[in-house]
Amino acid sequence: MFTIEHEFDATVITLVDDGEAPLQEDVTISAFAECVTVEQLDPRTDRMQKLTLSMAQLRDLAAALDLPEGIYQLRREDAG
Repeated sequence: MFTIEHEFDATVITLVDDGEAPLQEDVTISAFAECVTVEQLDPRTDRMQKLTLSMAQLRDLAAALDLPEGIYQLRREDAG
């Protein structure tokens, strides 16, 4: 299950683990113009853990999800 909310400066997606136990804490993804943040509560420390990805890192992650094992570098196609 997930939710999508559009806020003033970000689109916020919350992923709720509704599978079989043991369940993980909710993951909140906030997409801003310049970066994307991923947050999840660490139940061992009771602190929110936050990861910030640049738009280039996010692009690479999206590409990596569909590729086999290896080392890759994405190149921007020149328009023209």
